[in-house]
Amino acid sequence: MNVFLTGATGYIGGAVADALLRGGHSVTGLARSQEAARRLRAKAITPFDGDLNSPADLAKASAQSDGVIHAGTTNDGAIDQAAVRVMLDALRESGKPLLYTSGIWVLGDTGGRIADETWPVNPVALVAWRPEVEQMVLAARGVRSIVIRPGVVYGRGGGIAADFVKSARETGAARYVGTGENHWPLVHVDDLASLYLLALLGAPSGALFHATDGSSYRVGEIAQAASARTESWPLEEARKTLGGYADALVLDQLVSSEKARTTLGWTAGGISVIEDLRNGSYAQ
Repeated sequence: MNVFLTGATGYIGGAVADALLRGGHSVTGLARSQEAARRLRAKAITPFDGDLNSPADLAKASAQSDGVIHAGTTNDGAIDQAAVRVMLDALRESGKPLLYTSGIWVLGDTGGRIADETWPVNPVALVAWRPEVEQMVLAARGVRSIVIRPGVVYGRGGGIAADFVKSARETGAARYVGTGENHWPLVHVDDLASLYLLALLGAPSGALFHATDGSSYRVGEIAQAASARTESWPLEEARKTLGGYADALVLDQLVSSEKARTTLGWTAGGISVIEDLRNGSYAQ
């Protein structure tokens, strides 16, 4: 397949691009600068000049593809919603796949219970716009539309876990928001990329999947793996710097990905976030 991929130079999108290329597919990546285009060419990805705020470019690239994976975001709900609508319209009545990347923060706090894909959404303010986009994707006619909600993504030395390493190097302590007693549902970025590939090839239209590895580490435990010394950042203080992002970081969530395992045969068996922080990509 020739897949049009947004976010191809990003964290999740970069891993998805690698998985697609390993699977023998060709990738066209959205490139908003000459530097981004250069980086894509270096990975044997065809750059397509444009950005998420250029509807004509998105429509053209989507129509020319065999399928679309939307792994990029501007973090602006209005812009992202408009971009997704344009790409869906370009694929309308084609039966081609479009995979939309959402996230588990749309679930809100799960209160110690395990949430599956039937759990009612209760998004934190930071991602309050995402459920509407999810529904727009899932309801699209004539498109094999799929929504994936990744957990907190780690691996390759990136993601939120890298912030613990950064604060430890700068201040001597891995700093976390809140008490550190809350749980983060996690997924390694390479395991996540493998789910995108499976969903692209075999997921039914209108499918929604959570992507987590089944671990239930507390945030304080994760910080301790990054540094022998840790430090709590009170939520009220963190909000002054991080805004709504702070409220997302203190969510206590337990999330099941059994549907992805039973429907697509997906497994998430890579290195744990604890081991990766201590001896893996973050330590390197």
